Amino acid sequence: MQTITTRTPEILSPRHAPGTPMNLILESNDPSDYLSESGVIDFHSTPLQAKIAEIKSLAIGDENQARLAFTIVRDQIGHSFDLKSSFITITASDTLTCGEGICFAKSHLLAALLRGLRIPAGFCYQRATRKGSPESGYALHGLNAVYLPSRRLWFRLDPRGDKPGVHSEFCVERERLAYTIHPELGEIDYPYVFSSPLESVLASMRESVDCHELFSRRPQDLGVPGAGIPKPQLNR
Repeated sequence: MQTITTRTPEILSPRHAPGTPMNLILESNDPSDYLSESGVIDFHSTPLQAKIAEIKSLAIGDENQARLAFTIVRDQIGHSFDLKSSFITITASDTLTCGEGICFAKSHLLAALLRGLRIPAGFCYQRATRKGSPESGYALHGLNAVYLPSRRLWFRLDPRGDKPGVHSEFCVERERLAYTIHPELGEIDYPYVFSSPLESVLASMRESVDCHELFSRRPQDLGVPGAGIPKPQLNR
């Protein structure tokens, strides 16, 4: 994996201060991997192409286009758990068409919009308690990392969607993510930027009957032994 130093040269642990940009570790050294299409990140589908054309007509430049794409996914696509919906969307096009999805689906949609705009985007994950305590168990939360060519910078965005006590913003200088991670509770803020959604995440979505089952079926961690993070090596 390639480590991208976003602000400072030192390696930041999972205990980095809230709001402080994390040193992100890229899964792939090939930039094209963060622009690729798949059955899930289907940005050439008709609904995605229409939305991408709309974004291009309203915003100029990679940062403005990325900001608008983020705002659309955060504000116009409902979070299925908040909606108490039973429906599961997985692909970017289904999430856009249905107007809802859980955090994973919304991250798929944002990545598809950005890649369709030729803005590299990847997938990040956090391990959070299900209901605020270790006793409630843990589940992965999905978000995105985005590369702005104009700034030559990777940074993270969380398009989860706001609700009381949860808020995220498009912010390059400081992270404004939906959740504050609490390592003392066993939560983990993973620094990895994956070029594709995790297979364990997709499997949990495909194998669940509805969102109620998916709430409990979501992976608990990345599958790293002990749910830990190996110390990365900086590429100088």
